Amino acid sequence: MPGENKIEQTPPSAPDRPLEGNSFENNQEKVLLRPMEKKNEQLPSTFPTPTSLASTSLKSGGGDAQSQQLQVIENIMSSGLDQVFLQMNPEEQRRFKEEGEKTANKISLLLNKAKVRVDKIISLIKRWLGLIPHVNKFFLEQEAKIKADNILKIKRNL
Repeated sequence: MPGENKIEQTPPSAPDRPLEGNSFENNQEKVLLRPMEKKNEQLPSTFPTPTSLASTSLKSGGGDAQSQQLQVIENIMSSGLDQVFLQMNPEEQRRFKEEGEKTANKISLLLNKAKVRVDKIISLIKRWLGLIPHVNKFFLEQEAKIKADNILKIKRNL
């Protein structure tokens, strides 16, 4: 009879365990889904907003602080390049100016983020300076680092 009690106790407890297991799994799924839902809800509301707000304020000129920051960035980027710019032909000047404005906008967006990536700023400036014909790569690297350092001073002053 002790063996029968063990056999009888095992089957009733066996169906209870899978039910508990299922309820545990359901609870576990709910717990796992809730944080993911929160993450998914937060990403769309925070991710596009800074980009869209910054780009619209830059295009419309509505943000005085943004336009001032952009103007300062453009001044830093163009400093010391007057003679180089005047030696370019009109087509190169137009392209250099357009790319410089795009680069300044990208740098301004990078500065508005909480974490500033210096390497991205330097690579943007190097790519822009690379448009100068017959430029020395060492000059390019040095100028990019100097300009990036001056631009980062803006971020520290904000």
